[in-house]
Amino acid sequence: MTVSVFDLFTIGIGPSSSHTVGPMRAAGRFVSELAGSGVLAATAGVRVDLYGSLAATGAGHGTFSAILLGLEGFRPEDSEPDALQARLRALRIEGRTRLAGSVPVPLTEDDIVRHPGIVLDAHPNALTLTAIARDGDELLVRTYFSVGGGFIVGANGDERVRHIRADHPMSFGSASELLRLTIVHGMPISGVMLAGELASAAESEIRAKLLHLRDVMIACCERGCSLDGYLPGPLRVRRRARQWFERLSAEDPHRAPEYAEDWVNLVALAVNEENAAGGRVVTAPTNGAAGIIPAVLHFATRYTTAGQQDPDGTAVRFLLTAGAIGSLCKERASISGAEVGCQGEVGSAAAMAAAGLAEILGGTPEQVENAAEIAMEHSLGLTCDPIGGLVQIPCIERNAISAGKAINAARMAMRGNGIHRVSLDQVIETMRATGRDMSVKYKETATGGLAVAVAVNTVEC
Repeated sequence: MTVSVFDLFTIGIGPSSSHTVGPMRAAGRFVSELAGSGVLAATAGVRVDLYGSLAATGAGHGTFSAILLGLEGFRPEDSEPDALQARLRALRIEGRTRLAGSVPVPLTEDDIVRHPGIVLDAHPNALTLTAIARDGDELLVRTYFSVGGGFIVGANGDERVRHIRADHPMSFGSASELLRLTIVHGMPISGVMLAGELASAAESEIRAKLLHLRDVMIACCERGCSLDGYLPGPLRVRRRARQWFERLSAEDPHRAPEYAEDWVNLVALAVNEENAAGGRVVTAPTNGAAGIIPAVLHFATRYTTAGQQDPDGTAVRFLLTAGAIGSLCKERASISGAEVGCQGEVGSAAAMAAAGLAEILGGTPEQVENAAEIAMEHSLGLTCDPIGGLVQIPCIERNAISAGKAINAARMAMRGNGIHRVSLDQVIETMRATGRDMSVKYKETATGGLAVAVAVNTVEC
């Protein structure tokens, strides 16, 4: 089935969609079920067990605090980072978490139980929440899997994802089906995606929501360009976006084309620094890859003819096209670094961005599909090896590099006629198979690659 563009692009908080946003949503769902079953008031304690990657890198990814805030009723899509930090400071002083904001239980980050060596069968990112009565009886036990991009799956396999119905005439499950729809209906990939979204909302609403997402991306970049200092954690990574922005603004006040790549790098850098600091970002399709879509969208609106003539329309078409490709990556493989490595995060984002740009450049559906394929093909095998379990090194620069890769892929596709030897379906399947074969130490556990090659004084994982 086709995943809605509004589930692939959601507003959340950093630093990780699978380790921060997803666990917060899982905790919120747990409390809602407690309330719905009438046992919330009887709950005297909550036990939190983390498994696999959530346990291994949870501290550096903000997982522990995200779960507590989710239990209190905060939601990533409408919470302000400053308000969350203020509540966390108070919670640590009180030593209690207030379930649904009203029922206090003795639970802090230090009470969360970690099982990094235990990986549950369904997915490496797993957490179990247990509500306990005053007499010690278990009132409710639920296990959730955070499968990437903020998506949550229950132990029974239920995933609350908005899909374009499988029986909808514009639904597609493969790139070949998507291309067939463009031929049958004589419309671009963005048109197919829009037609599917129209089943649940008016075009004016879809457009407004997409432009709101675009605006949140811009605001995230602007905030990233306004701050300096160091990112949280023991790595002492200095923010660079503000210095780059001031220097670029002086060197290129009129946005000359020869500086385009520098601005693309800056946008990716600024967004991912904000994400690493726990700021407000758009998962695109994940937080770890959140800078690629905004950076390439910046290029599309600033440095293409279509973008300069109609920036709003360009943003809408770009995001719809990117969403179509993102749906294929999620449904046919994975967008979770803990499941398939970083090829599923920045690889998927690069493919999405390349497709979006190719359509804006006037590409045929075949050229758009080719652009996505090129970007993904040359992301295959990319490992997820965050130093110290933090979404900082190599994640921030990797977004800038992958944004450039997406632009290059789109340009290469535009030089061709859409005919190519390797299909997008084949390369997505290869990404899935490669992730399956990849050693667990290269899948967001901070136990391989740069994560062990670079010494850290105090490792937060």
